[in-house]
Amino acid sequence: MSLVERLVLDTSTVVSAMLRPASLPRQVFLHAFARYEVCVSASTLAEFEKVLTRPKFNRYLDQKERLAFYNLYRKHARLWPITESEELAFGKVCRDKNDQKFLILAASCGAKTLISSDADLLVMQPWGEISILSPSDFLGALQLR
Repeated sequence: MSLVERLVLDTSTVVSAMLRPASLPRQVFLHAFARYEVCVSASTLAEFEKVLTRPKFNRYLDQKERLAFYNLYRKHARLWPITESEELAFGKVCRDKNDQKFLILAASCGAKTLISSDADLLVMQPWGEISILSPSDFLGALQLR
């Protein structure tokens, strides 16, 4: 069992952290890796890789820099194995099926917090024992500790 609290970041948060160095998501990203065990799954990594290759992001960072960020993220995050049968066992838990992978990951790895900018996830706050927080709310909660 890990002594470090686990945390999950959704794709929107990681993309914002990558593209905007002075943003709240970047602060969350840096804090998360400094103090938490950030967990990913094969499906969350695949989504991030797919999103970061979109040409619309070329005006912020070239594709080589985005792929370097992806590789750094993948290297430092903990890959949590989730089988397809485990995913199916959860049934439908989110109104957007594309966001379900983050809830399943958080539940599977025992994360206490999922950080997201996605309204389909934020509306579920809390989901069981898992807090679903925006980057702003997460940083605000840290200041209260």
